[in-house]
Amino acid sequence: MAGSPGSNMPVQGKAPARANRVLVMLLIVYIFNFLDRMILSILAVPIQADIGLSDSEMGLLGGIAFAVLYSTLAVPLSSLADRTSRSWVITLSLVAWSGFTALCGFAQNFWHIFLARLGVGVGEAGGVAPSYAIIGDYFPPHRRAMALAVYSLGIPIGSAIGLLTGGYIAQTVNWRVAFIVIGLAGVVIAPIFKLTVRDLPRRVAATERSAVRAPDRVAGQIEPRTAPGMGEVVRLLARKPSFWFLSFGAATGSALGYGIGFWMPSFVHRSFGLDLFDTALFLAAVMVLGGVTGILAGGFLGDRLGQGNRAWYAWVPGIAYVVGAPFLMAGVASDNLALAFVLFVIPQGLGYFWLGPVLTAVQHLVEPAARATASALFLLINNLIGLGGGIYALGALSDALTPVYGSEALRMSIIWALGLYGLAGLLMAFAGRNLHSDWVSEG
Repeated sequence: MAGSPGSNMPVQGKAPARANRVLVMLLIVYIFNFLDRMILSILAVPIQADIGLSDSEMGLLGGIAFAVLYSTLAVPLSSLADRTSRSWVITLSLVAWSGFTALCGFAQNFWHIFLARLGVGVGEAGGVAPSYAIIGDYFPPHRRAMALAVYSLGIPIGSAIGLLTGGYIAQTVNWRVAFIVIGLAGVVIAPIFKLTVRDLPRRVAATERSAVRAPDRVAGQIEPRTAPGMGEVVRLLARKPSFWFLSFGAATGSALGYGIGFWMPSFVHRSFGLDLFDTALFLAAVMVLGGVTGILAGGFLGDRLGQGNRAWYAWVPGIAYVVGAPFLMAGVASDNLALAFVLFVIPQGLGYFWLGPVLTAVQHLVEPAARATASALFLLINNLIGLGGGIYALGALSDALTPVYGSEALRMSIIWALGLYGLAGLLMAFAGRNLHSDWVSEG
């Protein structure tokens, strides 16, 4: 029975209001996740002016400093969440990353911010994958892509709030106060989240967990069992081609997406001459209009098309990547601010199409009790390459091109990197061909 003790079935059919409340709280925490993660992008201009950092150094702070521990620690923390309490792991992680965000405000040099950003990465490592798993528990398969898409709205909303709040506070007070205020706000949210979000009991199908059948076990019987170990999940996913194509396809797209997301404030400031807060307003509007529309459209199409053919969970984002690339090139090359705004909104939306469909597909490559661990392994690849590599690579390329292009070096750096969307689309095409055979059905 849905929602009964010891069941792994979602409670959505019996208590939709409860599932929706949980989704709202997870969304709020994810907003803080991206608010704390992306605030550095709008504060890059005053930080570089105050501390004297290069684009390469800012790329390290925005990417590698955060991504290394965020990506690697997400796997053991998610395995711990699968075996203990996903909601507790998320709560403690929120306190940790918010506290380290506040500490960024006291930094005096590159290494102070670097170490604080490492701490933000450690905290956020325990937030996302367990949230995916909780959504997988609360929502049935035919609604899961849309539920994950709603959760993923935290990316554009959190990024936009971070830009506006950080830009306003930095321009009216200073960049240090922006870090402190936003960090402490996350600490306040943590106990509210824990009181609202509870884990559902999880069970594992005996026939999926062991080839050994006890004499008194009924065929197909469902019995209580702890979640599979991290090594077991790794071995399972290693044999599934779709996992690798999905992971590297999303990582390739994210390398460009995260890179542009981090460097766009500096690009707009340098190439269009806007001040800090006007830059924040411009990009916040792009992120909300494009991001919200794209994420919801991707989730809707994933659920709608994926029910008929599971390959569409990969093909929808693959097509979106390819279609979005020329619009992004036109926007970056434009010298007209109004035209650039329209051209940026389109690829901003298309670049987010992958979230609902791909995250849903990853959830279905393993049994329900292993969802957080599988999600963390996916995020390990996506974030090490996408978040860690993309932001630094664009910054380093900008430094290398500065002697030739001057203040337009960052523009050329983005244009040179646009081929990544084509590669991401190709990898998603291969992922779709393997999804049907790799899929793990429920029930």
